[in-house]
Amino acid sequence: MKRRHLLTTAARLATLCLSLSAWADAWPTKPLRIIVPGGPGGVIDIRARWIAQRLAEALRQAVVVENRPGAGGNVGMEAGAHSAPDGYTLTLIHQGTIAMNPHLYAHPGYDPLSDFAPITRLGIGPLLLAVHPSLPVASVWDLVDLAKARPGQLNFGSPGIGTPPHLAGELFKRVTGIDVVHVPYKGGGQAASDLIAGHVQFAIEGLNVQLPHVLAGRIRALAVTGPKRVATLPSVPTMSEAGWPQYEFQGWVGLAAPAAAPREVVERLYQEIHAILSGPEAKEWFAAVGADTGDEPPAQFERDIRAEYAKWGRVIRDAGIRAE
Repeated sequence: MKRRHLLTTAARLATLCLSLSAWADAWPTKPLRIIVPGGPGGVIDIRARWIAQRLAEALRQAVVVENRPGAGGNVGMEAGAHSAPDGYTLTLIHQGTIAMNPHLYAHPGYDPLSDFAPITRLGIGPLLLAVHPSLPVASVWDLVDLAKARPGQLNFGSPGIGTPPHLAGELFKRVTGIDVVHVPYKGGGQAASDLIAGHVQFAIEGLNVQLPHVLAGRIRALAVTGPKRVATLPSVPTMSEAGWPQYEFQGWVGLAAPAAAPREVVERLYQEIHAILSGPEAKEWFAAVGADTGDEPPAQFERDIRAEYAKWGRVIRDAGIRAE
């Protein structure tokens, strides 16, 4: 009887595995959505729409971008974490929502390490320090000198509390010893609009957002925050070249599914995105804003996320930063 029971159980498991395999092969049979934990016009929104268009072509299904801003990205992340784990809802993640927010907020509404199945990183690259043209500065040193001459009078904008541009600004404050005021918005588009209008004096934001306005003369670029200059702004120095070698900040974005999503679907998504990111179009598109494609397999991406989580936890605790 025991042997018969074991054989029956094995047969059922084999049938279940075949059913899951067949289901994964047929997937997707309906449109997908990518939840963006931020408003339209920001770096993560721009990159989400770029990958959504190409993923739709690869999967032959529509891929819809859904903006869910609020609470520094926590609103969108919570929605993504608790969505149906069927492979049809993905979340655009970045180091702010995965590695920073959980240390900044007492109750973010999700667990970054247990609520998501990482798929892959899309891109990694520097941010850009830019000022409104009315500000009488031509270099990072000029900006620091002006801020020290006017303590508490200059503002910098970001897409929200706890976002990478916010933490990049806080790091800039600590490195330079200046007293400036953070103005959080509900998305990168709103923050960029207020910088252009002069309601905030500077921002440290992604090149996707700032570059068109720099080229149009609406804002002035002072430095990039990565280790090398970018091809689209060859005359703009790195922060190290501008006199601040102790300052470097690289931003990244990636995709994740809910934790219980089928492993076969996560692997299928990785393979499709890997093919997209390996092509010359992706290399050229990311290089235009000084970034590199990520493209780590899911297991490696998860290890990187855990390392980032630990790293920023130490930084935030040591700095005593809290968002609520």
